[in-house]
Amino acid sequence: MSKKADKSTETGGDKKSKKKKGKDGASAAPGAHGPSVANHPRARYQVRRAKGWSGIAGFAIAGYLSYKAGVPTFDVGMRALVAGIVAYMLAWMCAVTVWRHLVQAELRAALELSQAPDPDVIPARKPAASNDARAAQPAGTAST
Repeated sequence: MSKKADKSTETGGDKKSKKKKGKDGASAAPGAHGPSVANHPRARYQVRRAKGWSGIAGFAIAGYLSYKAGVPTFDVGMRALVAGIVAYMLAWMCAVTVWRHLVQAELRAALELSQAPDPDVIPARKPAASNDARAAQPAGTAST
């Protein structure tokens, strides 16, 4: 056997199979810190779509307006490129902000739905907590 193979058996395997650990000893798994826009199935798609379309729109609008204003060709291209980049970044920021609120709202709705009371239990028919016997009787029955 080679020296390299001997060392790997002594240390318990090769170095590539070991997981990286953070300062606190926990493994660094993506998305382990809670919900994120990047892990949401619809949010990721729509953020990418908004970034792409707004970048193209910003580029086209700035290029058209610059061309119509009689700006030299090089400057038309530079203005269009800068406007496309700015529109891309603004759309990214806005889309992530909107989806962050939507993901939180979806989580709140799911939590409220999971904690909803049993629909078979009607609160009006629950017996009262007081010692009054009349209050504990169901509606429609008379005590004599």
